[in-house]
Amino acid sequence: MPLILLILKIYIKIKISKVYKFDMRILAIQNRMGIGDTVIFLPYIEKISEKFNTPIDLLVKKSSKADQFLSDTKYINEIIFLERDNKKLSRHNGIMGSLRLVNDLKKYKFDKVFIFNSSLRYNLITRLSGIKEIYQYPLFKKKNQLINKPAIDLIKKKLNLVANKNPKIEVDKNLEKLAINKYNIDKNNFNILLGIGGSGPTKRIPANTFLSVIKKINSIKNCKFFLATGKNENEQIILNQIMSSEFKEKCIPLDNLTIAETLPIIKNCNVSICNDSSFSHLSSGLGIKTITLMADTPLIYGSYSLNMYPIIPDGEITVGHDTLGKDKINPAKIYDKLISIIS
Repeated sequence: MPLILLILKIYIKIKISKVYKFDMRILAIQNRMGIGDTVIFLPYIEKISEKFNTPIDLLVKKSSKADQFLSDTKYINEIIFLERDNKKLSRHNGIMGSLRLVNDLKKYKFDKVFIFNSSLRYNLITRLSGIKEIYQYPLFKKKNQLINKPAIDLIKKKLNLVANKNPKIEVDKNLEKLAINKYNIDKNNFNILLGIGGSGPTKRIPANTFLSVIKKINSIKNCKFFLATGKNENEQIILNQIMSSEFKEKCIPLDNLTIAETLPIIKNCNVSICNDSSFSHLSSGLGIKTITLMADTPLIYGSYSLNMYPIIPDGEITVGHDTLGKDKINPAKIYDKLISIIS
């Protein structure tokens, strides 16, 4: 029933967006690949929506899975997919693909566009599609850009706006209630999301680290742990190690659920402890205090939101792509951070 309801809601929203006439139609372009990449830009998109009193259409890659986590977010109107990847036959690749994208965008008759990159390609595409007002990062300055600093500068310089630091993702209240019933979520318990997966092996903290944290937390709270991860072989090994432990009765695996199906569960959690993964971004966007375990990703990805509490490897001052510190994330520090959050 929850999945049927969700599909119906998405269908209705798509139908409404196609027939409802807005006084102004605004497009935002975010061409990075991941879920987290999209979540990071939400505060700036929300602020633009507030400024012009209209929901924003979003052009993103399919890999962002934005349709799965933004369908209930009121400042987002329609998700339009940018079909561009490493495959030569992708619809929007190459010169002919650019012309197809021009024609695709023309149908919407956008009044304004905000381009969250420095690409001349998207500048030309939006001009050719007939959009009169184009707001974009300075052209040809992609090198050494911090992921969100140009976005902060763009809306400040062009619109005199300052965005909230916290991305906001909304979930239908009925789906929250359905999740409580389906997964026996007891609000008297301490419900914790454990984001144990990750897009690469260097981001995946070992199962023993999570088990140490589970043991300490469970000794002071009546806990239930929701294990969010993917289907990668290494992710499944970590999941199985936790599910084979003495705490298996306290754990519910979520690896068979879609992103959309996990959101109401996450929203019902008290706190999250996540690797640097889609779940850390989604959790913080849902307003959940999220401890982010930063093994080898630039710290900004785990600290851009006030709902994020990063933990870095022992012996490090900061963290980057060459840190490779998944075995140096200290479970005692995770526990101490959790206690400081809930105290």
